[in-house]
Amino acid sequence: QSLDGHSIYTGCCTLHVDFSKLTNLTVKYNNDKSRDFTRVDLPFGDGQRTMETSLPTPFATQNTVFPSYTGPPGFAPALGFPQGAGPSIPPVPGALGPLAVATPAAPGHMTVPGIPGNSVLLVSNLNPEAITPYGLFILFGVYGDVHRVKIMFKKRGIALVQMADATQAQLAINYLNGQRLYGRVMHATLSKYQTIQLPREGQEDKGLTKDYSNSPLHRFKNPCSKNFQNIFPPSATLHLSNIPSSVTVDDLKNLFTSKGSTVKGFKFFQKDCKMALIQLGSVEEAVHALIELHNHDFGENQHLRVSFSKSTI
Repeated sequence: QSLDGHSIYTGCCTLHVDFSKLTNLTVKYNNDKSRDFTRVDLPFGDGQRTMETSLPTPFATQNTVFPSYTGPPGFAPALGFPQGAGPSIPPVPGALGPLAVATPAAPGHMTVPGIPGNSVLLVSNLNPEAITPYGLFILFGVYGDVHRVKIMFKKRGIALVQMADATQAQLAINYLNGQRLYGRVMHATLSKYQTIQLPREGQEDKGLTKDYSNSPLHRFKNPCSKNFQNIFPPSATLHLSNIPSSVTVDDLKNLFTSKGSTVKGFKFFQKDCKMALIQLGSVEEAVHALIELHNHDFGENQHLRVSFSKSTI
């Protein structure tokens, strides 16, 4: 009665609490997914580690940590509950869905120090004539906040992409590995590197290494962002938002056509002409258009927002 209908955050992550049909709850493991508070002797299972053993000392005294959520993308992560020195924290690799958030972290920084897992991706079979660090930043930024990008100096068809944390890295792999980009099938996997090193002063780089850690274009800086609920695989239909009232259907069609897209359908949202769906000739076309036109400046500081849509026209 006290918690049903209440929100974890203001106006966001609303709880629905009701009685279960189960009469008894059997718990086999004490970890991030299950816990018997009367049985301290239960095993962790699956190599789970508690915060006492995995987190640095400064974090062990924090009362609240939001562990990575391993359910469907778009749902709120469950709250972690303190156990002794702190709550148990799940290993990140393979987790899908919203990102781990630690309360003491700086704005836009979504990792919890001490959680195992790599956030650096190795991306290969890229088109060296077309790919740029910015293009990879925009594309991989659909699935997490990209901190750094490095295209190999001697092998321009290979790049490293550093995400904010390992959860985002795995999400990007799941959605982008095997995707066609500039005529080639891109391969994305975890890298052996833990971070991308910026070039030393005087080191020849030709602008192939870029730091985006403070970029205003990060989609997931706000843990309550609706972007968490709108993560979809690449599709031929794009969702457009932040469209100025002065921009017409023809303006948008011409804009996408000018970037080499074939416009097959267009629809403004009935209640709000600031948003629309545009269907292009193929998924690859839509990927290229998103890279080219996300954050397109209409003038007067009004920038187009582009993402993949689950809907079709």
